Amino acid sequence: MAEHIDQPWLHRPQLQALLALLNDGEGEAKIAGGAVRNSLLDQPIADVDVATTLVPSEVVERLKSAGHKSVPTGIDHGTVTAIIDGDAYEVTTLRADVETDGRHATVVFGTDWEADARRRDLTMNALYLDADGTVFDPLGGMQDVLAARVVFIDDATQRIREDYLRILRFFRFFAWYGKFRPDADGLRACAREKDGLEGLSAERVWQELSKMLAAPDPVRAVLWMRQTGVLSKILPESENWGIDGIHPLIETEKERKWEPDAVLRLMAILPPMEERVASATERLKLPNSVRDRLLAWAQLELPAAKTKQEAFARFLYRTNNDQAVTDRLRLAIATSDADAKKRRRQLKWLKRWQRPILPVRGADLIAAGMEPGPAISERLSKMEERWIDSDFALSSEELLTGI
Repeated sequence: MAEHIDQPWLHRPQLQALLALLNDGEGEAKIAGGAVRNSLLDQPIADVDVATTLVPSEVVERLKSAGHKSVPTGIDHGTVTAIIDGDAYEVTTLRADVETDGRHATVVFGTDWEADARRRDLTMNALYLDADGTVFDPLGGMQDVLAARVVFIDDATQRIREDYLRILRFFRFFAWYGKFRPDADGLRACAREKDGLEGLSAERVWQELSKMLAAPDPVRAVLWMRQTGVLSKILPESENWGIDGIHPLIETEKERKWEPDAVLRLMAILPPMEERVASATERLKLPNSVRDRLLAWAQLELPAAKTKQEAFARFLYRTNNDQAVTDRLRLAIATSDADAKKRRRQLKWLKRWQRPILPVRGADLIAAGMEPGPAISERLSKMEERWIDSDFALSSEELLTGI
């Protein structure tokens, strides 16, 4: 079993300088959490977080004395962002929870590494790494990481009641790192405590849901969320609507080499009904770009799979939303065996298609003798329809004939 990690990211001079600075004297610091977990799995490292026995004010003072900047990103909870030669690292003081309400925790700073580990959610996130690459594993999380087990620390129900977001984190981490069947105690606790999700902010719920859907293959996680009632709790619009569409979508993504798309995967478990989609976007307070994309997808109806290329081009022009058409076509390709080949052809047309430009403008109508005013817009609209019906072939001279 691996007890030592030796990867290039660990040897970054900026990171080693930070650890040396915090380990000087009575201070102690280790890399914590996700970077350790992902290194054990040889998976990419996103951020490197550091835990320390030093209180935030001491961290800030040491950074300042060494000529480095710091940002108090979460100083009330012990977190300072250290900036060393352009690299940013979150440095958090060891903590213990004094009081929790299911959303927030009151913490006290400490120096006990095991106590800090036990306040975390999952064993695979309670791992630490020394500057020399030695793994410190106070709760046996390394075994769970290597065995692809997603397990709550100690009592699952207690961990969840400290922060109900941990229900969604359980499924998110299972989607990314779990295999086989999810931990039974964790599943039962998530099912029992799911009502606590109602007290979470919409932004936190969407953040976890989108991260879960972005996993290479979140199908089993979605299935177990459905089985426990968690999916219906956070996404009631998916009730009475099957989740069968997400599995073929994932398989088609792999086959067609499409990039994983959390929003498209969300579409696969939502009914394409404008009212239900609008309800979900409003309740989850989705970013405007995600909201607009979902609504456009729900409102759009594709032409028949057998539609000829010329008619399809007219449809694309009038729709004027290539993303919505792409979303509809990709889902159709994934879920419709009979028409998949024809839908793939339409998607190919879309990728090659360039939106034509109407060859007549209002200034041309005025130059031809029309008075400025609302009639200009009306005449342009009629001309545009003639031009579209000609498969964009009519010239400006032909359109202006008779003005």
